[in-house]
Amino acid sequence: MSHLYNFENTTQASVPSVDFCAIKDEILGNDYEMTFTIVDAPKMKKLNLSYRNKNSATDILSFPLSEKEGEIYICPSESVREAEKFNRSYDNFIVFLFIHGCTHLKGFDHGGTMERLEVKYRKKFGI
Repeated sequence: MSHLYNFENTTQASVPSVDFCAIKDEILGNDYEMTFTIVDAPKMKKLNLSYRNKNSATDILSFPLSEKEGEIYICPSESVREAEKFNRSYDNFIVFLFIHGCTHLKGFDHGGTMERLEVKYRKKFGI
């Protein structure tokens, strides 16, 4: 088990009981240091404005800090809205977003290669 994983839920939102650390290790490796934080919409909006110049909350942001370190932020209230658009349950969508964020941290941009990797990892973890 990796010790290079830090999780913090700064909200009252529920989080699926999934081994996020195992997903992180599978996609990014055991030596990748990650912080995964659940934040509310005002905090997500502030992050999105500061780093992407978008004045709105979003469901996920991922920030690669180096080749071996990164951060993922997920906003539950935005995730609920997005999950409905994709006809997914909240829990399923949160895990999907985490996998999505990990593939970004691995260096992939949206596109076919990233989508194929996400499908592979979703199947592996039953998502």
